[in-house]
Amino acid sequence: MTKRFSRCVEDFVCENCGTTVKGDGYTDHCPECLFSKHVDINPGDRQSTCGGIMEPKSVENGKKGLVITFRCKKCDHTKRNRVSKNDNMENIIRLSRKYAEERR
Repeated sequence: MTKRFSRCVEDFVCENCGTTVKGDGYTDHCPECLFSKHVDINPGDRQSTCGGIMEPKSVENGKKGLVITFRCKKCDHTKRNRVSKNDNMENIIRLSRKYAEERR
């Protein structure tokens, strides 16, 4: 199955922290707490029936910048997505430190 991106412009309220998020078609996680929701099978398709909350687990350097790895709290599905310019950098740094400490 080919992973094709479907741009889907949606605003949403974060189910983890309650932040109202203005979507731009590429927004897939809360810029404040960094949590996401398991709604896609392929990026933007909204075809997943899980609907679980996806917790940010790590931040690492990718080919095109920082990448967050998320894990669904309901089904353990993992996905990776780039950090957005709107993301709370204090929380990105905090997550990065936490991940580095867990790896020691």
